[in-house]
Order: sequence, then C-alpha cells, then structure tokens
Amino acid sequence: MLRYLRYLVLAVIAVLLVTMALANRDPVVIKLMPDDVAAAVGINWQIGMPLFMVMFGGIVGGILIGFVWEWAREHKHRATAKGATRQVSRLERELATMRDATSVPKDDVLALLDKPKV
Repeated sequence: MLRYLRYLVLAVIAVLLVTMALANRDPVVIKLMPDDVAAAVGINWQIGMPLFMVMFGGIVGGILIGFVWEWAREHKHRATAKGATRQVSRLERELATMRDATSVPKDDVLALLDKPKV
C-alpha cells in the first residue's frame, strides 16, 4: 500500500514539473557578470536557455551543494565510527586469544556450557 502511495506522490511531482516546464519555455539570457563589469574586465560570457532549465539547474545545483556540505560535515562522525570499529575488532581478537589460552576446562559438562556461541 505504501509503495503505491509513493508512486502516486512521484507521479504528481512529475506532472507538476512537466507543467511548470511547459509554462516556462521562454528563453532567458544568463550572464556571467553585469554589463559594466564585463566591459571593464573584457569578459562578456552569456548563454540563452529556456527558463525551466535555469530553474531545474538551480534545484539540482542546490541539492548537490547540500549533499557535499553534509558529507563534509559528517566526516568527523565517520572517522570516529571507523576508529571505534577498529578498536572493537582489536578487542574481539584479543578476547578470542585470551579465551583460547585459558579455555582448558576441567569438566566435560562445563566445557559444553562454556563453549562460545558463534
């Protein structure tokens, strides 16, 4: 049921995006710098494209910037988790070697009960 609800929401979003794209087909000019600054510097880069492409490009660019920002922000948490995982692994190996060294049971029944569960 939840899968169909997700498909319905995605279909509605797709219809809205297509409608917005069809309503904003007029070409616009995107300039790198204002005219006065471009004349002073000597760089007059500009491109013409439909408005919906500018809008969708802004959305995609914002999402990418957000992903990169979060990835960089969470780096310290990933590094801490990696260090903790290494330490747990080292301690588990140490515990396994200690159990092997001291696991000489005196009784067969105790040996069965103390057998580590894997």
